[in-house]
Amino acid sequence: MDYPRRGGPTVLRILLGAQLRRLREARGMSTEEAGYEIRGSHSKISRMELGRVGFKERDVSDLLTLYGVEDPEEREALLQLAKEANTPGWWHQYGDVLPGWFETYLGLEGAASLLRTYEVQFVPGLMQTEDYARAVVRLGYGDASEEEMQRRVGLRMTRQERFTDPGSTPTLWAVLDEAVLRRPLGGREVMRAQIRHLIEMTALPNVTLQIVPFGALDHAAAGGPFTILRFAEPGLSDVVFLEQLTSALYLDKPTDVDTYMRAMNNLCIAATRPDDTVAFLKRMLDEV
Repeated sequence: MDYPRRGGPTVLRILLGAQLRRLREARGMSTEEAGYEIRGSHSKISRMELGRVGFKERDVSDLLTLYGVEDPEEREALLQLAKEANTPGWWHQYGDVLPGWFETYLGLEGAASLLRTYEVQFVPGLMQTEDYARAVVRLGYGDASEEEMQRRVGLRMTRQERFTDPGSTPTLWAVLDEAVLRRPLGGREVMRAQIRHLIEMTALPNVTLQIVPFGALDHAAAGGPFTILRFAEPGLSDVVFLEQLTSALYLDKPTDVDTYMRAMNNLCIAATRPDDTVAFLKRMLDEV
């Protein structure tokens, strides 16, 4: 069995967890029964099947035996997947400035083939200039040293490199509330450079940018910012990411995803047409 390796350990954990869930359900076993076999609880099995924790090879081996997986090649493929799922991602080097709850998002972002994001306060991290990113970081970490500040900004810039890699270029579709562009974060020159950068990004074939103007009232029901991630790999369902101050929510139930997808589609209807975005941004440059 051939399992895709793109996206780092986060995606590998999700793929392995989904396969373990399918095997358990095929045997008609409950999470309680499976947990007892590996000396754990049903909640541990649930976390494993959702890809939210690392995998012990012994646990995976015991579960495969319990589920009747006897084929040596299939067992070896899944055990190898467990090994790779425990290897650190590229973001491990930023562990001193990276909260654990955001590591999951970075893994999903690195594997996504399509990211649709809505922002009401800041320019999305994937579209920020270095100076603008520094101003955003300073808001949340005002007491940080210059070295820490640079590492946090560096993490954001590293995330953007995927857009220049021909082998893994994802599609980004961003919708920004006009308030994002009206907020003079970092000062006038920083904001003007950021708007010019957005104009440049709209020229990329894999980037779509729309602006929801103040006059569009129908988008109010969308609430706060959110990101929908879609994956090319079979076995990975869409995920909605909701960032909070000290944690995040990851929604993958079809009903939840459908709700946010409808909200995103409504936002795109309320927003300027993509072809009109550059003209909108140029008017903003004259006003900032």
